[in-house]
Amino acid sequence: MKINNMTLKELEDWIVEKKYPKFRAKQLYTFFNKNKRIDIENSNLPKDIISEIGSLDIAEIECEFSSKLDDTKKYLFKLSDGNLVEGVLMKYKHGYSQCISTQVGCRMGCVFCASTKAGLIRNLTPAEMLRQVYSVENKLGIRVSNIILMGSGEPLDNYENTLKFLKILHSEEGHNMSYRNMTISTCGIVDRIYDLAKENLPITLAISLHSPNDDTRSKVLPVNRKYNLKSLIEACKYYSDENNSRITFEYTLISGENSSISDAYELFNLLKGFKYHINLIPLNSIEEYHKGRPSAEEIDMFKYKLISYGAEVTVRRELGRDISASCGQLRRKYEGGINEVCS
Repeated sequence: MKINNMTLKELEDWIVEKKYPKFRAKQLYTFFNKNKRIDIENSNLPKDIISEIGSLDIAEIECEFSSKLDDTKKYLFKLSDGNLVEGVLMKYKHGYSQCISTQVGCRMGCVFCASTKAGLIRNLTPAEMLRQVYSVENKLGIRVSNIILMGSGEPLDNYENTLKFLKILHSEEGHNMSYRNMTISTCGIVDRIYDLAKENLPITLAISLHSPNDDTRSKVLPVNRKYNLKSLIEACKYYSDENNSRITFEYTLISGENSSISDAYELFNLLKGFKYHINLIPLNSIEEYHKGRPSAEEIDMFKYKLISYGAEVTVRRELGRDISASCGQLRRKYEGGINEVCS
């Protein structure tokens, strides 16, 4: 394990094993996670400790793409092995939110997601996730206040590394971010939702739902063939009860596929019985999926029909649409030699 993936306790164990003073562990942890640095050779640590460290896991900014429509910035991060992942920084009145990646590629196979088209290449380490945050903060001189795990990859398919990343990000000696400011988005790996609930961490859970019935959902999200809607909703209710939290359901509206009045009624009935919020997302088409993006009228009809039933609904504010908004598009274009304006 690269040393900048370690928790403070793991660093303390490593330092003691190497027979150095225990306080050096906190120095290392602070250097990586509070000072957000990786230039260990320029630290004030003794040279004999530095010589023991070896290489580090990194995710450094390869390219920054700035929207001309709003304050959104999209990033390509280069990893030690040359792989690229992407993330998005969004500016709101309350501060900065960053969407990060948890895997290089993805194996979930969701039909309208560009990230999954080449399959899963590998999981990201905790340090590679942390460096996505730290690199942006260092470049812009800002503090990210909210994290959304909704970039490339399925966070619960990289469960142990994802959880460790969140715990390091939360730690007082590190970034000291509240768990309530963290969101995990999943397509519905039911076993891991139960595991996460048992951690008893007040992390927001967002479910990529996209259909209120098994037949349609299985066509667009292959994971539904293993974990059907009944099992998914039961897991979500368990998570909500255990954490006393509201679940967010992401629902990509696809014209003529899941946007009818009957779909709205079926969706409302599916989610009865616990605290939830529906986030409607108009489809962003990719080359391999040419279904229709709903019209403004279609979106409004679906939204207000749900509201009339008593559901809590918003339409996602679309940020950075001019910089390949859907996750995976930017990486694929860049690797294919199609460059947008990069700085």
